Amino acid sequence: MAKCEQCIIKQFNSLKSLTKSELMRISSCKTSKIIKKGTVIFEEGDVLNGVYCVKDGICKLSKLSENGKDQIVKMVVKGQLLGQRSLISDASSNLQATALNDMEVCFIPKTEIIADLQKNPKFSFDVLKEMANDLKEADDVIVNMAQKSVRQRLAETLMYIHDSFGVNPDGTLSVLLSREDYASIVGTATESAIRVLSQFKKEGLISTIGKFIKIEDFNGLKRVE
Repeated sequence: MAKCEQCIIKQFNSLKSLTKSELMRISSCKTSKIIKKGTVIFEEGDVLNGVYCVKDGICKLSKLSENGKDQIVKMVVKGQLLGQRSLISDASSNLQATALNDMEVCFIPKTEIIADLQKNPKFSFDVLKEMANDLKEADDVIVNMAQKSVRQRLAETLMYIHDSFGVNPDGTLSVLLSREDYASIVGTATESAIRVLSQFKKEGLISTIGKFIKIEDFNGLKRVE
């Protein structure tokens, strides 16, 4: 099991602000887990007793609406922390986390890291900075839902996945999402997402290889209205 003080992943989140001795202590109490694709990591209403450091893989954070529809709020990727709000608040989770592919995570108990939050101001500041960024992203989602069309939101989602997660050797997006997932991200019905993706394909903006999507005209997606 990799040691936290030697793990390169810590450079991508607030754990980079911990001292070597703090990281060594955390390393001795963390647990590493392999999470299979489709597994629910935690559900809405769960009380999180720590944070997950994502070493590999991607998960979605989603919220179930009153009509039973899933709304994807965010995707958490390699290098990010999952559940860090539990360090600040004792409130139960308002989101569900589900693995989109096979993941490797390290779970750090809240009891071990809370003292560092109180004693290490740089670590505290970085945690708050990441949470502030989450709030900004949430604000952007709200504005996009209100002001942009489904076509624009779906085009931006495809470009975001391309820029954030890269492509496979054949040029297809490396993250395989279901059409239901795309609908959940942009806040529309699955049928609408399927229809818009079909339009993009007819317009030469994208192509498909099996279930995978390949962007053919990046600039064209930017111009979608």
